[in-house]
Amino acid sequence: MAAYARPADLSEALAILASPRPPLILAGGTDYYPARVGKPLNDDLLDITAIPDLRGIQDAANHWRIGATVTWGEIAAAELPPLFDGLRQAAREVGGAQVQNAGTLAGNLCNASPAADGAPMLMAMDARLELQSKGGRREMPLAQFISGNRRTQLQPGELVTAILVPKPAYQGRSVFLKLGARRYLVISIAMVGVMLDVADGIVQQAGLAIGACSAAAKRLPELEQALVGHKLAPALAQRVLPEHFASLSPIDDIRADAAYRRDSAMILTRRAIAALAIQKT
Repeated sequence: MAAYARPADLSEALAILASPRPPLILAGGTDYYPARVGKPLNDDLLDITAIPDLRGIQDAANHWRIGATVTWGEIAAAELPPLFDGLRQAAREVGGAQVQNAGTLAGNLCNASPAADGAPMLMAMDARLELQSKGGRREMPLAQFISGNRRTQLQPGELVTAILVPKPAYQGRSVFLKLGARRYLVISIAMVGVMLDVADGIVQQAGLAIGACSAAAKRLPELEQALVGHKLAPALAQRVLPEHFASLSPIDDIRADAAYRRDSAMILTRRAIAALAIQKT
């Protein structure tokens, strides 16, 4: 018989995960339940939604801490600096209101879909994941955590407890754009998350990641470097060149072919940079 546990304490949850037969971790359930339509629900489950330590968004000196059970709806409604504008845009486009109010950012990352809406923007923001087990705590860059299609570096007995977003040195701002067959309730053809840290009108640091065009969302370091040191103006978008997208490995599927995905990623990136250039600070 399947077991269900909903502890109210993090240490209890980690002890359950350390058992010889660790259960599946359940947060919002927006990925778990649709994948099992028409199938018996016979998995052992660890429901983490009652653990206070996994809730809330905190300003933690040099970074922001987003608890593992923070939902998309909470991100969309939170009073956060312009650095998070892109993440809020992503939050408003994840499914419908029901999914946004139940689904969690951490769960979206752990599901590790190539089209996970949270991955491009959080990668562009240099996010790290806080991982805990009964044996201790560690941190890992999100870009390393997601290792492929539905694959992560989460170890047995380990739980994502928070997403850590570093504070930019100057005036960080961000934007998220995605392309699908329609505006909402759609799996993306291509996505882009862009973060620019700007001082005196000049780009000091750039973060840029593309989603749905490789087995996992992917940063484009050469393009990031091409933006640094230049004035943030609409013309900056012209520095985005086709060769910057050569490292992507898009697939042909029912939504789009590989060439269309790659071209779409470039066009979305140009539009995102142009949008940031005219954004009021």
